[in-house]
Amino acid sequence: MAVKNNRNQVKHLKSGGSYSSEELRFLRLDDGTTVVHSADGDIRRPVCAAIDVHKEILMAAVCKTDTETLKATFYVRKFTTMNSDIRSMALWLKEYGVQDVCMESTGKYWIPVFNIPEQNSIKPILTHPKYVKQAKGQKTDFRDAVHMASMFRMDLVVSSYIPPADIRDLRELCRYRLKLTYMRTSEKNRFQNSMTISKVRLDSVFSDPFGKSASAIMEYLISTEPDEVSDDEILRLIYRRGNMKASDEDILDSIHGYEFIGVQRDKLQIISLHLSQIEECIGLIDRKLEYYRQKYTGIIRHLTTMVGITPASALYILGEIGTDMSVWRDDASLACRAGLSPANNASAGKKKSTRIGNGGHYLKPLLVQCALAAVKNTKKDPYFRRKYETLKKRRGHKKAIIAIARKMLVAIYHMIRDDADFLPVDHREIIQNTKTTKGLNLKMSSLS
Repeated sequence: MAVKNNRNQVKHLKSGGSYSSEELRFLRLDDGTTVVHSADGDIRRPVCAAIDVHKEILMAAVCKTDTETLKATFYVRKFTTMNSDIRSMALWLKEYGVQDVCMESTGKYWIPVFNIPEQNSIKPILTHPKYVKQAKGQKTDFRDAVHMASMFRMDLVVSSYIPPADIRDLRELCRYRLKLTYMRTSEKNRFQNSMTISKVRLDSVFSDPFGKSASAIMEYLISTEPDEVSDDEILRLIYRRGNMKASDEDILDSIHGYEFIGVQRDKLQIISLHLSQIEECIGLIDRKLEYYRQKYTGIIRHLTTMVGITPASALYILGEIGTDMSVWRDDASLACRAGLSPANNASAGKKKSTRIGNGGHYLKPLLVQCALAAVKNTKKDPYFRRKYETLKKRRGHKKAIIAIARKMLVAIYHMIRDDADFLPVDHREIIQNTKTTKGLNLKMSSLS
């Protein structure tokens, strides 16, 4: 059975990290058999290590491979999670010549184990436990460490993306600020519920029940006894603006007859205090983020040339994907990391559900919000609006928005990589609606 030597038969495949980060070469035989060869052999790391991370103990295994027999020898040792013992583990790994170490992402316990080897010139690689899971009935801490080291030396471990320390700090601040905004929204909902229970209907006459006028009125009602409340004082607290539609009578009608039942007054006071504290914390984080806005001002300026992207959202995106696009194989790999790519689920020649994954818990909602803002913009740049309308006719609103979010992320990848503004190749064609449609071929239709 001869192998075809035609150069056209030689192709390249991307393994996606499941087997090797290198391209694989394959040849097709005469009978249709595909022969796959790894680029550099199976053993990619002759000397490496793996760490099984727990709350109080660390099981470390060093794997050394004989260059002639390719037989592996494992050196396993237990450490504690105390800082001094982690540093001792890093020195122990360096004694064996280890430069790469793999570890599981166990809760938050992996973070100090990741940072200390990194500070000692050892490259740590993080992986999800499901990719290095031991066979059922064979699981012990000792075997887990050996199994992980054995897989790691052959590059069978799927690594997680861990950005540099500077981007990790930015990510921490952005995610914490996002959590605080969620808390603020929850407190506002509780405040508004108490207003409804207390028969205060300011939300019916003001577009923003937490605006300047409504907040001043509520503060006055909370701090004043019902018998001492004056209509003149309430009207004096109203901040007059040109677009205010509610009359004085409507505002007073929304307040007359109110009563704080039970502990509603105390609850409103506590919520007001908590809201002010949350606002103060968000202000502190914004001042911290100003350093990163100045540091990445060039990239932020490029990203904001895309409709739907604000300077704040651009900073959040940088905190999630970083500024070095070389860590991603291509734009499709980044979209997969964000949970915006359809899944591969086929069996017996039949394609099953291709729903997007659950990844990108922070990045995906942010990009969806940006996509929603982009498709609503019809004056500044209707590029994404036109694409959204085309997709919505065939696939519906939800799938169309996810597709727009993915297109935006792909554009962000190229903008950061190429240090360029947003200018897709089909921008003029889409904006001017000059896309030519294929007409009916009368000659071919008559032949059929």
